[in-house]
Amino acid sequence: MESHGLRSYLIGFVLAVVLTAIPFYVVITHALPPDRTLLVIGAAAVLQILVHLRFFLHLNFTSTPKENLLAIVFTAVLIFIMVGGSFWIMFDLHTRMAV
Repeated sequence: MESHGLRSYLIGFVLAVVLTAIPFYVVITHALPPDRTLLVIGAAAVLQILVHLRFFLHLNFTSTPKENLLAIVFTAVLIFIMVGGSFWIMFDLHTRMAV
């Protein structure tokens, strides 16, 4: 059981490092246009979250109790609303101030 846990952590660690290195490489080398760079960063961030949930928190959709999954979904919705609302307010203020 211990080797399976260690193996899972090592896979998660390697995936996390790769998903961190890719956006850094794209930004440092200017390999993509700015809009594509933002997409790569966003996609890597979402994948990074999924890797952490699966390999470090050991959450999956088959053996995790429904209450835990509902709590995670609720948290994700709240974060989306707060971050999305903050961006909405900032862009609206920017539009109003740039007269």
